[in-house]
Amino acid sequence: MLTLFHSPLSSASRFIRLILGEYSINTQLIEEHEWARRHEFLALNPAGNVPVLLSEQEVPLSGAIVIYEYLDETHGSLRQEKKLFPENPLDRAEVRRLNDWFLNKFENEATRHIVRERIYKREIPLAIGGGAPNSQILRNARANILPHMNYLNWLCASRDWLVGFELSYADLAAAATISVLDFLGEIDWAQCPAAKDWYMRIKSRPSFRPLLTDRIRGIVASPHYADLDF
Repeated sequence: MLTLFHSPLSSASRFIRLILGEYSINTQLIEEHEWARRHEFLALNPAGNVPVLLSEQEVPLSGAIVIYEYLDETHGSLRQEKKLFPENPLDRAEVRRLNDWFLNKFENEATRHIVRERIYKREIPLAIGGGAPNSQILRNARANILPHMNYLNWLCASRDWLVGFELSYADLAAAATISVLDFLGEIDWAQCPAAKDWYMRIKSRPSFRPLLTDRIRGIVASPHYADLDF
C-alpha cells in the first residue's frame, strides 16, 4: 500500500489526494506538520515539506510534480480512456502550465500566506515564527485572490474543462488550491459564476468527497464548503 505524508490544508497535498481518488488507489494518509521538523520525516524528505509519497517499494517521492508524474506513469498511462493527461502534446503542455500556475503562482501569491497566518501560526511555537496573524500579509494575500479567480473564471467560461473536453490534472491542481481557500471562506463566488459552476462539478466527483470531510482543530469550515450545490 502507498503511504502519503500530507497536510489537510496543503494545496499540493490535496492535489495528490485527488489524483489517488481518481485512480481509486488505496492509500494510508499520515498528517505531517512541516514546522515540527520531525527527524523521521526529514529522513524521507530533507526539504521537510509535504506531500511525500512512500511507494510500495518504500522509496520516498517528494513534491507534487514528482508524485503526479509517477502516478501518471504507473497508473494513468495504463488507462484506456478518461486519462488525466491528454494525448496531444500541446494540450499536455497546457496542463503543465496550469499546474504550475495554481500550485506555484496562485499558491505563493495568496493561498499559502492565508493558511500560514490564519491556521499554522496558531500551532507553530513562538520561537520559530508562531503567534498572532500579520494583518498586512493577510491583506496583501487576499488582494491577490480576485485576479487569480478572474483568470480561472475566464478559463472556465471559455472551455469545457480547463484543458479541452475532458477532466485533466490541471482541473485537479486548480481545485486543490481553490478548495483550501473555499474551506476558509476566502472566495467571493458571486464574482466568478463560471468558476463556481466548474468547481461544483469537481466537488461532485467521488475523489473529492474525502476532502469535504476534512476537519481542522479550532476551525469551522465555511458554511457551503461541503455543499455540492451552493
